[in-house]
Amino acid sequence: MFISNAFAQTAPAAAAEGGMTSSLMSMLPLLLMFAVLYFIMIRPQMRKQKEHRAMIDALAKGDEVATAGGLMGRVTAISEGSLTLQIANGVEVQMQRSAVVQVLPKGTIK
Repeated sequence: MFISNAFAQTAPAAAAEGGMTSSLMSMLPLLLMFAVLYFIMIRPQMRKQKEHRAMIDALAKGDEVATAGGLMGRVTAISEGSLTLQIANGVEVQMQRSAVVQVLPKGTIK
């Protein structure tokens, strides 16, 4: 009614012509945010998990460790998914290998 026929007919063609560039430019910030998120959060977390897995796999009998629950002790036996930890003379507890947070230097626990 208020728009001329010529203008109304050319509007979809103009939108389709610039639509590809416009949609790419509108997705660019989203892609950029994902890239920044990957390099700031995801990649360091994956590296930390890999280091923890390598530490768990390298555990050996006689290592002194600290656990997530705060226990410190000496590894006396290791099985597939668990280990036995001597926390005092005559006191041994069995726990999951994944509970180990840190391998302590030899001689830390007396």
